[in-house]
Amino acid sequence: MSTATAESVRGFFERGAERTQGRTLLRFSTAGSVDDGKSTLIGRLLYDSQAVYEDQLASVRQSRFNRSGGPIDFSLLTDGLRAEREQGITIDVAYRYFSTPRRKFIIADTPGHEQYTRNMATGVSTADAAVVLIDATKGVLRQSRRHAYITRLLGVPHLIAAVNKMDLVAYSQEVFERIAVTFCNFTTQLGPKHVFTVPISALEGDNVAVRSARTPWFEGPALLDYLESIPVGNAAALGPLRFPVQYVIRPDASFRGFAGQIASGVMRKGARVVALPSRVQTRIKSILTFDGELDRAEQGDSVSVTLQNEIDLSRGDLLTAEADLPAISNRLEAKLIWMNRSCLDFCKDYLLKHTTRTIPARVTELKHRVDVNTLDEAPARTLEMNDIGTVILRTARPLFFDPYDQDRTMGSFILIDPLTNATVAAGIIGPLIKAEVCSESVQTLRHAGRVSAEERSSAFGHSAAAIWCSGRPCLAERLQRALRDDGWHTVLVRSNDFQSRELRTAARAFQRAGVLAIFSLEDTDQIHPQTIRAVFGSGAFFTISESALSDPSAAACILNALRIWRDAQGTS
Repeated sequence: MSTATAESVRGFFERGAERTQGRTLLRFSTAGSVDDGKSTLIGRLLYDSQAVYEDQLASVRQSRFNRSGGPIDFSLLTDGLRAEREQGITIDVAYRYFSTPRRKFIIADTPGHEQYTRNMATGVSTADAAVVLIDATKGVLRQSRRHAYITRLLGVPHLIAAVNKMDLVAYSQEVFERIAVTFCNFTTQLGPKHVFTVPISALEGDNVAVRSARTPWFEGPALLDYLESIPVGNAAALGPLRFPVQYVIRPDASFRGFAGQIASGVMRKGARVVALPSRVQTRIKSILTFDGELDRAEQGDSVSVTLQNEIDLSRGDLLTAEADLPAISNRLEAKLIWMNRSCLDFCKDYLLKHTTRTIPARVTELKHRVDVNTLDEAPARTLEMNDIGTVILRTARPLFFDPYDQDRTMGSFILIDPLTNATVAAGIIGPLIKAEVCSESVQTLRHAGRVSAEERSSAFGHSAAAIWCSGRPCLAERLQRALRDDGWHTVLVRSNDFQSRELRTAARAFQRAGVLAIFSLEDTDQIHPQTIRAVFGSGAFFTISESALSDPSAAACILNALRIWRDAQGTS
């Protein structure tokens, strides 16, 4: 490339950056039933905003997949997969970008077929607004209601009902108003903040980019005008600091940084933070990026931070504001969107991925399933593909979270089948459960019978085990604190807690209680560890020396070994 050509290209991109500088960005998605015209609408928006290259238009005009009957099939501008073009439906989420003199846009064109509900939920999850298309010849369908419900469930503040194909009903005001009333009556039960209805013809361009003379009875703005006027605010940026650690950077002995993306709030150099789960307090020493060091970073920024103190942090841990900690619990209520052909299994352990943390979890209760047509909450035995329900989950280790309505990132998760690695469900976390009012606890009281070892293991996240610690009692206390912070249910047993002849009885009581018992006895009688081993079993008995407890790196290996043992039990 010649110098003149390079300068010309560089100047083109610089002028483009100047044109878009200062304009707000709106993320919106399209949703609705099959063949409602989602891809055609986006293609029309791209075409009318001059965001399509001439060679792309020429390719569409010559395409053998053109089904519009006119010179341009606008859906071909977004449906890029061959299977999509052959079937005439959208299968995967397609992202498109365009801008106007007033705003920049990112569009997520989501599938309408019920089989691809998971793709639709993915596209809507980051949107500021959602356009639900409704075929004027068919009215509000079940899938239209499902997508409207999921849109509201995922916290999208602006909902737009675009009644498409008005050209096929002769631009009838009566048809539009009947559909608009039906849709608004349904969404009133959902409680969205803003609902806007507009009659359009994506194929003909009526009320898409400019108002149409064919609908003189409609007094509202065109769809694009409305999208340009939607206020965009980032609530997460105003929340407390949440920084999930994604990766520990350790190129040499002189540097130790923690990389990740700020989920919410603002991070400032020198600010006090708390590390979870250890609850150790420290300060931000530096905030680093590829372009250099910063004094301040905010929600959405990917940074690497160093801390004033050398503390133990790893992937999945959280740096948070000192004055406003998140909820911490291993039991949570959530709404699940089930996405897998295999139904929900209460006896199966799933992997719960929340921010950068992945931990075993089990659904312990299905409170109800939602009928997307009536929004009624009905009892159910399980959840099947595309079902939506409210459940109680128990995690192997405590989770740090905020309710979804406060923070999308800290309040959402996915469930993964550990055998197939398939994503089986998307979850939205509700408020913190209070144990005294939990329906699961009430149901436990109603059923008489002995609590089994399996139930205790499911509740604690691990089976009963014993650790024999030789050495100073203070080291055993440090081990107990580390295990407790890691989510283990522990008890520290000392010599003065019982008489020597009562050791077997005490060990049996701790084993039946299902806890991790740490024995720190001053008496060095070799019979004592053999007695404890006989009660707990060789596979659940561990011996740790004083030298291992004194070495920080060895202590970390002990924790990892215990985690591996716990996961191998199949109860966490």
